[in-house]
Amino acid sequence: MTDAEVAQAPAGTDDGAPGLRERKKQRMYQAISEAAIALFLAKGFEKVPVAEVAAAAQISKPTLFRYFPTKEDLVLHRFADHLDEAARVVTARPAKRSPLDALQRHFLDGLERHDPVTGLCDNVHVLAFHRLLYGTPSLVARLYGYQEQSERALGEALSKASSTEAAEAEAPDAETSDAVASSPEAAALTARLAAGQIIAVQRILALENWRRIDAGESAEAVWPDAVVTANRAFGQLRSGLTRYA
Repeated sequence: MTDAEVAQAPAGTDDGAPGLRERKKQRMYQAISEAAIALFLAKGFEKVPVAEVAAAAQISKPTLFRYFPTKEDLVLHRFADHLDEAARVVTARPAKRSPLDALQRHFLDGLERHDPVTGLCDNVHVLAFHRLLYGTPSLVARLYGYQEQSERALGEALSKASSTEAAEAEAPDAETSDAVASSPEAAALTARLAAGQIIAVQRILALENWRRIDAGESAEAVWPDAVVTANRAFGQLRSGLTRYA
C-alpha cells in the first residue's frame, strides 16, 4: 500500500464505519508494528535500527516516522486500542451500575478470557512480547506515558459520570452540589485522583499476574488467586486507605 493509495481512498462511511482509507491506514500501522516486533524479538530492541524496520516493512524511514513518532511506539502500538478502554467501560456501563462496579466486572471478565492486558496469559507469543516490553527500560518508560493517557481519559469519564448523576438525583445534597458548582476544578481533580488509583490498581494486578506466569505457572493455576486479589484490590478502592490512616 502506497501513501498515494491511502490519500485517495474514501475516509469513512455515513454509518460511522471506517472507510477504505482508514482501514488501509490501520493495516499499515499493524504491518509495520508486527514487522518491528518480530525483529525486536529476534535481535533485541536496542540492536535493531529503525532503518532495518523500515526495510522489513518495505517503506522508507520518513514514512515509518509518519506512522510512529518514536521507535518505542512501534511496540506500544499493541496498547493503542486500550488507551481509553477504562473510560469506555465507564461511559457504556449499564444504568444503575457504578463506575467502579463496571470496571471491576470488566477486569474480572478479562481474567476469565485470559486477556493479555490483565497479565493472565501464558500464550508463548504473549509471554515473549511481555519479556521484550518489561525487559527494555525505554519501553517501560513509554508504557507509563500510555498509562497516563488512560488515566486522563478515565478521569474525564468519571467526572462526566459524577456530574450526570448529580444532575439526575432527585434530592442532591445541597452542600455537595454547591461545592461542585463553585469549584469544577476541584471536582475534576477528584475524578483524576480516582482515575490514577484505578489505573494503578489495574497495572499492579497485571504485573503480578505476569510475574507469576513468567516464573512458570500456568494461567489456569494463577486464575483463582488473580480473581481473589482483584476483588480485594477493588474493595480497597471502595474503602479507601483506612488500614494506613
